Amino acid sequence: MTLAMQPIDRVRAFPPRLTEFTQRFWQGLGNGRFETTRCEECGRLSFPPKPFCPHCWSARIVWTPLRGRGKLYSQTMVHAAPAIFEHEIPYRVGIVDLDEGLRIATRVLATVEPKLDMAVEIIVLNYRDGPLFAARRCPELPA
Repeated sequence: MTLAMQPIDRVRAFPPRLTEFTQRFWQGLGNGRFETTRCEECGRLSFPPKPFCPHCWSARIVWTPLRGRGKLYSQTMVHAAPAIFEHEIPYRVGIVDLDEGLRIATRVLATVEPKLDMAVEIIVLNYRDGPLFAARRCPELPA
């Protein structure tokens, strides 16, 4: 499944730290792929992707795609932020329970306060210097 993309005409306020391992995630995200790692020993997923399993400590991990769909578990509006994010205030962040069973923290894009348990999708925010991800209400659902 390829994620929807939204262009953002500025650089990221706080770009992620790229390593040899995380490069695959960020390059994939830039191409509309949302993926993480799964342990071949215990079968559990982890997010963010890790070069080892945080559940059983195995180094036998594989990359696996995520649908990028889930439900909004929690959210809040940020009105006082670190100086690096001042130009984005106010902004919304939340916790999303992905359909695959992972719980992730992410920016939530919404013009009105979203309802908890609302179906959301992960989208790619294409900044001039690289991608980030955020959640938004699934567009096929009524507002």
